[in-house]
Amino acid sequence: MLSDQFCGVWKMEKTLNRIHPVSDPEATYFLQVSWEKDLGTGFGIILSDGQCAWTGTVSEAEISREAADMEMNREKYVEELKKALIAGEESAGKYNFAVSRDEENMECHFCYERNLKDGSFRLGSLKLQKVLSPAEVVKELIGYCLDCLGRLQAKNEHLQKENERLFSNWSDMEKMLEKSVEAKEELEADLYNRFILVLNEKKAKIRNLQKLLNEAKEAKESAVGAKCTRVSIATTQMATGRENDYDGNTDEESENLTQASLPSESCNSAIYKTALVWWDPFFVFSSS
Repeated sequence: MLSDQFCGVWKMEKTLNRIHPVSDPEATYFLQVSWEKDLGTGFGIILSDGQCAWTGTVSEAEISREAADMEMNREKYVEELKKALIAGEESAGKYNFAVSRDEENMECHFCYERNLKDGSFRLGSLKLQKVLSPAEVVKELIGYCLDCLGRLQAKNEHLQKENERLFSNWSDMEKMLEKSVEAKEELEADLYNRFILVLNEKKAKIRNLQKLLNEAKEAKESAVGAKCTRVSIATTQMATGRENDYDGNTDEESENLTQASLPSESCNSAIYKTALVWWDPFFVFSSS
């Protein structure tokens, strides 16, 4: 399609919808809309009831004139046309169609409207001319339907294959996920068992260290008690020895004091001689 555009030739786009005119709800018409590049540049219409067919065109100028008459922005008006003429079942109930034919079915007046809460407003209308060979038109419509059906079948087959591929991938991923879950559970169980072993070893080491600590405390307390006992005995012995020494020293000191209180003979003789000299200056005594 892009190559056609660059060459100045646009591929014709077509849509085919089934409508039920409000003027005859029991009747069924087939509406084919065709355009090049964009609906706003103009479009053609083929309307058929299966026996007769009518055709007509709407030019770009007519589209601009209709938008101006309704005082509506042209782009917005083109969007309304797309919803009314192309959307089909998606816009069911939002848009109405009216079809009126003359007695000879030579002309058909086709009108399309937008529904509102309080009524409706006309989007556009045109006179369609009868096709002299409606069988060709019906044949074209049937061919278009078959082409659409073929494209849809091809797309459906492609989607079916893609769905099968995705389902196969999903199955493979599900199996891989199950294996991963099993491996995870096995790994968790192995890690848990190892953790239990390490935890038991740590508990055993802690109990042994606690036992050694208690034994060390008991040994230390015993050593301290024995040392205190020895110190107490030594203190008692020292106190007893000091008392004995004190008693002996007291006796010796008493004797020493007694002896010290009595003057010696030489001391007494000296005192006597000194007294004699004091009282008799002519007294002469020998050094003996």
